[in-house]
Amino acid sequence: MATTYVFGGVALASLAFWYDFTSWKSFGTGGTPPTLQGYIKIRRWGLYLLYKRQNLLDPSPIPDTGTSYIKPQKVPNRTGERPGITRWTLPQRQSPEKITPTASATLHNLMQDFASTAPYSSYIETRPSKTEGGTGPAIYVKPDVKTINPMAHKIFYEVAHVHPAENSLHVYVSPQDAKLVIKRGWGQRFPVTWLAPPSWIMVYAPRNEEEVEVVREIVRAAVCFAVSQNVQTGV
Repeated sequence: MATTYVFGGVALASLAFWYDFTSWKSFGTGGTPPTLQGYIKIRRWGLYLLYKRQNLLDPSPIPDTGTSYIKPQKVPNRTGERPGITRWTLPQRQSPEKITPTASATLHNLMQDFASTAPYSSYIETRPSKTEGGTGPAIYVKPDVKTINPMAHKIFYEVAHVHPAENSLHVYVSPQDAKLVIKRGWGQRFPVTWLAPPSWIMVYAPRNEEEVEVVREIVRAAVCFAVSQNVQTGV
């Protein structure tokens, strides 16, 4: 009888492990190889960060430096509760929320819209996201931009990308803008501090067309930060 319980427990634990592993892969692995070895590495990081007890909604670890490029009136306080966050350290993802079809289409074309519309097209281009392991499109500063922010190299000159599984984003904004986004309920800090600069933040998925425009303003500000100047109009 005891042996039966042991085998039953092992079987249940194995099923739970496999379910968690496959669920982790389904959200995109955030640049981590989608293998058992990659999964185990992320789980180890998770235990370490659980010990550290970070509050990713607290913007105070982000330095009070740099220029703000966000137009505050375009990023009002977000309505409703913040979304739930998935249980893995990486990929940093939220629980999926409903999004209107029009908002979804606009969001998933947003990177290309910026890269193909003047004046932004003079500064940025689309490429597969290096931080996401090439699994989705991102916008990058063009290497020949003379005003490129020297801080941009900290995230491989990537500006922003959208996560197709649940519509959230990662965006590299100025420290001041990162604080504003977090304080107004639109995002939170990135948990793995040794992989990215403090103002590389998660932005929550928009739920409708109005919220896509908020996201657009945040991405616009990220472009400005990347090229060290206030780029306006266009999209």
